[in-house]
Amino acid sequence: MASEDDPPIDQATALLELLASDASIARLASAPAPEEIKDLVLRVGTARDEHRRRESAQSALLDIARELASEEDPGTVLEAIVRRARTLLGTDLAYLTLYDPEAGDTFMRVTDGSVSAEFQSLRLSLGDGLGGLVASTHKPYWTADYSADQRFSHTTTIDSGVGDEGIIAICGTPLIVESNFVGVLFAANRSPRPFSRTEVGLLGNLAALAAVAIVQTRALAESQTALAALSEAHETVRQQARGVERAAAAHDRFASVVLEGGGVADVTRALVDLLGGWAVLFDEAGERLSSFGPAPTSRTGGDEVLALPVVDEARHDLGRLVEDDGVHAIGVIAAREQLGTLVVGAPRTLEDADQRTVERAAVVTALVLLFERQADAARQSARNRIVTDLVGARGSHDDRTVSLRHAGLDPRGPLCLLVARGGDATQHRALALTVGTALGEGTLVGSHDDEIIALVPGDDPDALARSLVARVSRGPRITVGGSGPIGDVDDLPAAHEEAARTLRALVALGRAGTGAAATELGFAGLIVGSDPDVRDYVRTVLGPVLDYDDSRGSDLVGTLVAYFAAGASPRHAAHELHVHVNTVAQRLGRVAALLGDDWQHPDRALELQLALRLRRLLSA
Repeated sequence: MASEDDPPIDQATALLELLASDASIARLASAPAPEEIKDLVLRVGTARDEHRRRESAQSALLDIARELASEEDPGTVLEAIVRRARTLLGTDLAYLTLYDPEAGDTFMRVTDGSVSAEFQSLRLSLGDGLGGLVASTHKPYWTADYSADQRFSHTTTIDSGVGDEGIIAICGTPLIVESNFVGVLFAANRSPRPFSRTEVGLLGNLAALAAVAIVQTRALAESQTALAALSEAHETVRQQARGVERAAAAHDRFASVVLEGGGVADVTRALVDLLGGWAVLFDEAGERLSSFGPAPTSRTGGDEVLALPVVDEARHDLGRLVEDDGVHAIGVIAAREQLGTLVVGAPRTLEDADQRTVERAAVVTALVLLFERQADAARQSARNRIVTDLVGARGSHDDRTVSLRHAGLDPRGPLCLLVARGGDATQHRALALTVGTALGEGTLVGSHDDEIIALVPGDDPDALARSLVARVSRGPRITVGGSGPIGDVDDLPAAHEEAARTLRALVALGRAGTGAAATELGFAGLIVGSDPDVRDYVRTVLGPVLDYDDSRGSDLVGTLVAYFAAGASPRHAAHELHVHVNTVAQRLGRVAALLGDDWQHPDRALELQLALRLRRLLSA
């Protein structure tokens, strides 16, 4: 290496060799050489280093631009820009804040080299601090000593965060997107240092790239939002189309049920076919009208579906579909009257279209129930007219016979007539329907005044009356009087009077809520009846014997009178009648054949003696 004693030409040559060997500016400045030559070499070296820094900055900008073009997540590019800013400017840290339009301030988005949590959570109001001034003016600002620089509006919060990070020198430049301020890019140092305009410009170029990244972020977000909205709209349209298809299928299915004359059971079955699972329809009293699918059952014999809380909720929230634990229920409403409750247990969560199907099924069920009620009312009105004509002997014998035959009964009998009462006037119509349902097909049930009258095939009116009381377990308690058997329509008025009288006798005897025939009450019915028919009673008890005497010219009745008057002694009766005792025995045998072997039982014997006494009084 040349020394100070070397000729100037040798020193200049040595200095040029150092410059050519890419020596640093510090080494060039320490080499001996004439001042004018050294000054020229230092300027060339400085220009060389500046050129290299610019090349490095441009290379970094190109690298970031390439990252920006290839990176799917622009947020990652922002982190790279902040990291490159710190490296290119040689600062201790770099950070980027974004503008919050709603709050009217800026917040930390990315930091590199920061160690203070307080600093990383700072928010800068417009105009406060260096960053706030950049944000409000949209111009770059820098300072070698922030705490001592009075150009900026110092706040306790900002100064505390800057102090906690140990920052002294700061340079900030705005991020502008389409003339709109979106944030600030900073480079900062924890020791005093000036920032050259070249560095400020470099930071500005990085800020421009950050702005591009933000534009891409926004565009990507908008695209994603648009795609999501498009996808959601497509899914909505698809679901609506599927819902329309389901609604159309449900409409067609329910319409076909109604048009084909189907009942509520057909509607319930159609609902299960459409949705799967199970469905149960209850009437307003809680009785099952129809049920399809594997609905829950109770081992105790009760109806487990009816006990579900959702059923009670549907009864109180009329007309609205309610759900509980996968079970849906809705009231079946018509004219603000609850006709029943529809309960559905679907195998999956019901979508809106499925819920509309359940609601539609409830409406169709209400319509069908109304149709059935109106049809039942019309049929019942016709039955009422027939019953009134029969018990009132209206029209000719032939007309009444034809009416009875049209009602499905054999006019030749045997028939029994039942008269039932129960509840108040408001329950009369429902009671008639209940009695008709209990007796079933092949009977005629109608209303006459305040009575329910039923004509039932059979020859045991007492058993039929008792059976009817047992079958009618819902609604008001009923009392039933029976008469019969009847073999001709002309006998119906008398049979009606007998059954009605029996019913009144049951009530008078304190046996309301039971059923019996006149023959079972005997003379008790005659005593307590409000309108006793003595001749009918005599005929009922002694009829076979009276008919025998009339046809044969015999006197079995007289033999009975003598027998009972003699204390049931055939010998004394024979003495009284002036005949042989064998003759009395033969006559009593004939009585047994006519009245039955139990005619001497104390109860039957009492009835016979009373009838014989009343017959004598009627003949007096």
